[in-house]
Amino acid sequence: MTDAIRNVLFLCTHNSARSVMAEALLNRHGAGKFRAFSAGSQPSGRINPSVKALLDRLGFDTSGFRSKDWSEFAKPGAPVMHFVFTVCDQAAGESCPIWPGQPMTAHWGFPDPSSFDGTDAEKAAFTAQVFAMIERRIRIFASLPMATLSNLEIKRRIDEMGQDAVPA
Repeated sequence: MTDAIRNVLFLCTHNSARSVMAEALLNRHGAGKFRAFSAGSQPSGRINPSVKALLDRLGFDTSGFRSKDWSEFAKPGAPVMHFVFTVCDQAAGESCPIWPGQPMTAHWGFPDPSSFDGTDAEKAAFTAQVFAMIERRIRIFASLPMATLSNLEIKRRIDEMGQDAVPA
């Protein structure tokens, strides 16, 4: 791969929590190397309030975030993806659209903040834990020396990242 900016799509079912956090994190930590997007197979139509509050508190610009269908990225004229990562187990098991450009794919499963039951404070704490898990992987991914690795080596590394135990 060259030093060009690579497009990355993060997928989860509702595109309201994990995929949105991954998009925000990669756009911050991979600026100049990556451009991140997120989508869902069954978008909820809203960003999880705990996720939005966390991203706002951490200084992310959330004004352009919206829950959207993954089919937007399979249409003609959509950005060609270099990588597509599923971040929830349900989306990983679904039949995805055919992505133009044959991007590398991997599954990086994370717990779902949207399904966590508890008080608002407990939800916020759990969301922050999941955010930290996602950020760890994003930082590792963003630091890969893409220009010096073969496609086979990149694929091996992104698959290994998805199999690493995610610290709680």
